[in-house]
Amino acid sequence: MKTYSELEYLRLSKWQKFWYKFARFFCVVIPNGIKNGVFAIGRFFKKLGLGIAHECKDIVTTFIYGDWKTKVSYLVMGFGCIARGQILRGILFFLFEGIFIAYMILYGGYWLGMLPSLGKLGPAEEYDEVLDTFVVKYHDNSFRILLYGVLTIFFIIAFIYTWRVNIKQNKIAEGIIKSGKKLKSGKDDLRSLVDDNFHKTLLALPLTGIIVFTVLPIIFMILVAFTNYDGTHNGYTNNLFHWVGMDNFNTILSWDVGTGGSVQSYAATFGEILLWTLIWAFFATFTNYFLGMFVAMMINKKGIRFKKGFRTILVLTIAIPQFISLLYVSKMFSLNGIVNGILKDLGWIKDAIDFWGSTANNGLLARVMVIVLNIWIGIPYLMLIATGILMNIPQDLYESSKIDGAGAWKQYTKITLPYMLFITGPYLLTSFTSNMNNFNVIYLLTGGAPTNAAASAASGSVGYTDLLITWLFKITTGAESQYNLASVIGILVFIAVAVISLVVYGVLPSVKNEEDFQ
Repeated sequence: MKTYSELEYLRLSKWQKFWYKFARFFCVVIPNGIKNGVFAIGRFFKKLGLGIAHECKDIVTTFIYGDWKTKVSYLVMGFGCIARGQILRGILFFLFEGIFIAYMILYGGYWLGMLPSLGKLGPAEEYDEVLDTFVVKYHDNSFRILLYGVLTIFFIIAFIYTWRVNIKQNKIAEGIIKSGKKLKSGKDDLRSLVDDNFHKTLLALPLTGIIVFTVLPIIFMILVAFTNYDGTHNGYTNNLFHWVGMDNFNTILSWDVGTGGSVQSYAATFGEILLWTLIWAFFATFTNYFLGMFVAMMINKKGIRFKKGFRTILVLTIAIPQFISLLYVSKMFSLNGIVNGILKDLGWIKDAIDFWGSTANNGLLARVMVIVLNIWIGIPYLMLIATGILMNIPQDLYESSKIDGAGAWKQYTKITLPYMLFITGPYLLTSFTSNMNNFNVIYLLTGGAPTNAAASAASGSVGYTDLLITWLFKITTGAESQYNLASVIGILVFIAVAVISLVVYGVLPSVKNEEDFQ
């Protein structure tokens, strides 16, 4: 790509500048963003390795130079604290170790031992002497083994961390005693929890919730992608599921097609739906953004009467649940809906328009319809956001521009739009990613219709308006319930969204030039 100096760039026309920025974004910014991301990951693992090496070295030196109380604490957590008079702290360490050992003996060892196989004995018919017949008896549960196995690993990590804290506490206590100072008592520790370290006390419960209800399910989903967990292998009532390595990734990314080429490959289906998802997210984000901004500017314009009334009417679309409004609109545009009825009565059409079922041009009509109807849903949100921002733009800027001869379009492109983009840049990014996972609009309006016959033959009932999120829903709720493939798709979606988010976030003016509008 040709690069221009500052002087050469200033000589370019507006369109040349636009295409130069466009090409530079895809040829320079995105590759540099990916390269910087790779380097950042490398630096993270390097830092992690050095940190682990430093911790291991500190553990060894603490044991060598520590006193006998510290050495005993390597086996009996909390012993050093109790021996030095820090009873409460020592008891907590000791109890945690006791609970960990008991759990590992009673449960944890079993779950870890079964984790490599995810179960050995599934449901089987066995003779029941009481009933004098063969009945199905259930044994191992692959789902529970995977879940509790992951929980056990988390518990082990928590124990290792706590054991390390225990060693550090002994080292710190030794240093305090050698310096002639007094150690903190149990009362001091309790007082610290509600005073100096109160932020840690408050964050303890939310952090635990994040780990249990966010991090653990994500890791569980990732692990499911390496199993054959589906409707025929649910892990308990029919068949156990097992590890299958990269087979699911090979299936999703495979370009093999069925007999005669009538069946579309998973890779082609995924690529087609991903492309439509990106197109949908782009138009759903920017049509709402610019039209919502335009509506806000029109309502806020001097001389416009009944401003509160217009805002109230628009906000009513937010107050009505989407489950009701979207289903109603879907019925309005059906073959027997009110829209086709009105068009027939006016004589504009003879045959009803199949808004949702037409497969012409890959369901182009249905795709355009969902984008247009999404404008009706999204404009009120942007109108409210833009109204607050527009009111905070200094009027002196507009007055000065008028004196300089700037028209309405010039004021918009040089004052309003840059200010809006600077303030709402992060919102645009989050709006784009949320539209990629906008389940309600697509599923309630079309259900993914019209059906893509070739793609459906490969991977469930896939339609031309299906997004990746609705496709995930379909392949996990159908007869086959392909949770393993859904997990793979979820991972690929995460990678795509993460790359887009990181690259775009790095070039946002509100991130790069935070001081510009201060």
